[in-house]
Amino acid sequence: MAKVYISAALPKSANAALQKAGVDFEAYTGSGLITESDLQTHLAHTEVLITALSTPVTAATLAKAPHLKLIANYGAGFNNIDVTAAKAQGVLVTNTPKVSTTSTAEVTVALILAVLHRVTEGDRLMRGAGFAGWAPTFFLGHELAGKTVGIIGMGQIGQAVAKRVHAFDAKILYTQRHQLTSATEQTLGATFTDQATLLRESDIVTLHLPLVPATHHLLDAQAMATMKPTAYLINAARGPLIDETALLQQLQAHKLAGAALDVYEAEPHVSSGLKALDNVVLTPHIGNATVEARDAMAKIVTDNTLAILAGKQPEYIVSARL
Repeated sequence: MAKVYISAALPKSANAALQKAGVDFEAYTGSGLITESDLQTHLAHTEVLITALSTPVTAATLAKAPHLKLIANYGAGFNNIDVTAAKAQGVLVTNTPKVSTTSTAEVTVALILAVLHRVTEGDRLMRGAGFAGWAPTFFLGHELAGKTVGIIGMGQIGQAVAKRVHAFDAKILYTQRHQLTSATEQTLGATFTDQATLLRESDIVTLHLPLVPATHHLLDAQAMATMKPTAYLINAARGPLIDETALLQQLQAHKLAGAALDVYEAEPHVSSGLKALDNVVLTPHIGNATVEARDAMAKIVTDNTLAILAGKQPEYIVSARL
């Protein structure tokens, strides 16, 4: 049996790197996502599992993998893995942080501009009935310049978003557990505040923080009720950060101006209610879907695989941070 199992189709560079190193590996070739039973079958003699963010690795699955040493998660997140169970079993878990920063920040700004300027709504119009011609009050949107953008979570991605939004002459508020240095705040044009103030004063709120028990439904009905009715909500982080049912109710009641989502609470399912709203932009979890980012992620998982097989310490061990 192969020492390494890859549970989803990855960029060709991943397979090429393993082949070049002479690693014995197998890769999932089925259509759709791998089933839990199929994954368990392949893990009976596997030492390294390279898996995508979309593949759950449960405690039950880990129990079927007595020889497993490493789960190299292909994704910046790792909420698809029972990290506690992995740690208890002595299995290291790694992720692929940092390399998604630029792509995710660019997608976030794209979502902001798309919902403000009604880009996808306009695209649907032009592919259907079309328009009668330019008119002074037709299809008006809003400029990003001069607006207040509230960033919840000012880590690497949050700061990358702030850098780009600052170039659009927007005011930036942010909140997180620790305040940035004054020099960094000045460079980014960002002001530290509490979450309640940020939600109350922002024209656009964008989320950039991990999904942990404390952040599940961070924006629930009560939190969203404090936002301006003219405000827009953006999420390219993790779907369950937002109570999606509450968001839909706020939008349907015109208590928010719009939303742009790249991730979803029950992903890949998206509620029909959100799909029906013209003031909602929906994209299929493409935050780091660039050739550059995905190849960089492939390098991290293969480098970590080669490290563990050589008896060395891999990088980006998330289980060590629990």
